[in-house]
Amino acid sequence: MNNHLFFDFKVDKAAKTVQITREFDADLDLVWDAFTKAEILDQWMAPAPFMAKTKLMNFEVGGKRVYAMVSPEGYERWAIQTYTSISPKTNFKMFNAFADKDGNPETLGSDWDYTFSEQNEKVIVHVVIYNESLERMEKLIEMGFKEGFKMTMENLDQYIEAQFKLRKQMKTSYTARVCTYLNFPGNTEDAFLFYKSVFNTEFSGKGLQRFEDIPAAPGNPTISNAIKKMVLHVELPILGGHILMATDAPKEMGMTLTQGNNMHICLEPETKEETKKLFDALSKDGNIVMPLADMFFGAYFGECTDKFGINWMFNCIEKK
Repeated sequence: MNNHLFFDFKVDKAAKTVQITREFDADLDLVWDAFTKAEILDQWMAPAPFMAKTKLMNFEVGGKRVYAMVSPEGYERWAIQTYTSISPKTNFKMFNAFADKDGNPETLGSDWDYTFSEQNEKVIVHVVIYNESLERMEKLIEMGFKEGFKMTMENLDQYIEAQFKLRKQMKTSYTARVCTYLNFPGNTEDAFLFYKSVFNTEFSGKGLQRFEDIPAAPGNPTISNAIKKMVLHVELPILGGHILMATDAPKEMGMTLTQGNNMHICLEPETKEETKKLFDALSKDGNIVMPLADMFFGAYFGECTDKFGINWMFNCIEKK
């Protein structure tokens, strides 16, 4: 799936810099959000078998992200990022250093300069890392920084593409519909077997799609054993043609669910015009989580929370 995407890694010891260029087959809005929103960063920004955990994040000039890389044994290595410059969907710069749990830097750090651009219907992310210490830079590279960075980029490719590709495959009609999208911390299967017995209906399509069902391909990261059997996507008709959809959002991927963020009303209008009209109306005085955009998986997609705190998801696939 990802072996065709361009990845370049260059080290300049004289300048104490590392330059990384990575290509994404995705929408610019989606890629920008993936690098700048904690709830998305925590889903992919850790090489297996580690997971990322953000304690706090304020993505603004002068703002900070305090986060940890957590090992399978529970060991936490904390770090802090301080944002020094932001040009939306174009560039941001930050200072990164290892820190204590409260975000107090413990070591020399490095300046990271991210640039985002669109070329040939793909998004190019170029990163320049300026290190304060040549010795520190060489040690990080020796510890596998290149391999770890490459793996995290593939995590992002794999999770997003697989989840939304399955969702698109499950929709066999272009007729507008309203669904309810649920997130569970790892017990989606138990919940949906219960709902199936209550409503006496059958799962749509291929039934319970699991994380281990993600097609294997050269370059794909290994799926953690802890989440292989968890549910990536499932759909169940309930009453009056209404559809329940769900996925597991496991703690192993750095996700924390609470009552309130575990449910979305999913609208699937027939046209982009109707989608935008509803999105603009529901997001007014609320919060836009993911702006509407044409996604690489074939949908016009976005998410928002309205002024009353209700979560909405929009997924429009127009008939060609």
